[in-house]
Amino acid sequence: MRFVAVIKEDCPTCKLAVPALAEMRAAGLELEIVTQDEPAFPRGLAPRHDADLLESHRLKIEIVPTVILYDPTGAEQSRTYGWNKADWRAITGLSSLGESLPENQPGCGALNLTPGIAEKLALASGDLKLHARSIPVADDADPIEVAYDRGWTDGLPIVPPTDLRVARMLAGTKRRPDETIGLIPPNLVACTVEKAAINAVMAGCRPEYLPMLIGAIEAALQPEFAMHGLLCTLAFSGPMIIGNGPVTRRIGMNSGGNALGQGNRANATIGRAFQLIIRNVGGGRPGEIDRAVLGQPGKYTFCFAEDESDPDWVPLSVARGVAPGESAVTMFHADGVTGFVDQKSRDPETLCQSLAMQLWSVSHPRLARWGNAVLVLAPNHYQIFKDGGWGRAEIEAGLHRALKRPAAGLLEGAGHPLGITPAQAEAYSDADGMVDKFHPGGLLIVRAGGPGGLMSAVIGGWTGGRNNAEVRPVTRKLEEI
Repeated sequence: MRFVAVIKEDCPTCKLAVPALAEMRAAGLELEIVTQDEPAFPRGLAPRHDADLLESHRLKIEIVPTVILYDPTGAEQSRTYGWNKADWRAITGLSSLGESLPENQPGCGALNLTPGIAEKLALASGDLKLHARSIPVADDADPIEVAYDRGWTDGLPIVPPTDLRVARMLAGTKRRPDETIGLIPPNLVACTVEKAAINAVMAGCRPEYLPMLIGAIEAALQPEFAMHGLLCTLAFSGPMIIGNGPVTRRIGMNSGGNALGQGNRANATIGRAFQLIIRNVGGGRPGEIDRAVLGQPGKYTFCFAEDESDPDWVPLSVARGVAPGESAVTMFHADGVTGFVDQKSRDPETLCQSLAMQLWSVSHPRLARWGNAVLVLAPNHYQIFKDGGWGRAEIEAGLHRALKRPAAGLLEGAGHPLGITPAQAEAYSDADGMVDKFHPGGLLIVRAGGPGGLMSAVIGGWTGGRNNAEVRPVTRKLEEI
């Protein structure tokens, strides 16, 4: 039988256990002592220094001291960690081991699990194998400029994705690096978890953001999101990410003041990483497949979380079928943000009528069911609804009523060449000859923003949304949270 003890000098429990290790040697047990820090510790017991910590990594040491028992074939039989007199006596078979020592004392964290070290060891040991092609950069070259030269950026500097940075990013997920998430349009190139991690590094993400990014990719690759068409459109639109559930709070996404603006790392980098994946994996580059006439700033990054602080509010994800308390992501085909300012309305019905005026301008005031939209209700407007006893169901119903218009007044040529066709008027009209602005389910209501002003926002959707059977927003529960 053979024993291996892994210790470090910077651990009071390891120092406490030194007499027990000496007793094991004196009893004739075959004992190897591996020290993680001070090469000579413990003096007189001939320790072996695990200078690069690779042996500790291979042994999966989590706490020191750890004592491992091997049988004659070299197979591990058992292990104990920290100092527990009964456990040490049981594993060694020495009934009087550590007689003068206390009964129990917890150990310390192993050096091989020090933040930032574990990923180095995984790479050095070969436990983590990266599959992406390595691009050498000369010592005198600026890797950021190399990224510009090779077309890997969105116009802003990127973080160079070194092996270590990618390994640390991959620590944010339990998925294998070589697992394929899906085929990224327009070129339908396989995006692995590793490729997602590489672009997350480039965007400036933290590892804990990776599950949200992967969930957004999976949602966007659902057929009904029609991402290929969205990426190739002449229109303004690009993918927008809305986060819901505990994950948004855990990773620090912004749902409050300036939620649609700059300043929050999670919002900014998750959205940016998604766009970089479109560019670097799928080949969706502006001026090539991306044929947008104007585009919009949200194509750098467009990502925020819903404000779920009011327990009376039904979050977007729950309204779209995800269980309460679950984390989720919604993907929307977003144009830019249009401000809505109404500082006069003081009751729900009036505010609905006012919002409807703004919402009818999406795409064009004379086009019905031409695209979808997101209404972002800021706190002060939401409070008007809440004070009136309205929740999500009442707001949606009120807007549905307010958004009806006579089909006859929207026909092509009825005062303007732009409008709906007679066939559309017939298909869209109800019994009273009224049409809705949006397809059923085409208006998404989200709470976000900070207090202090009676203003909200309307985010128009891609005109491809007129084909409601083929193009719809997608909400997906995050599986890996």
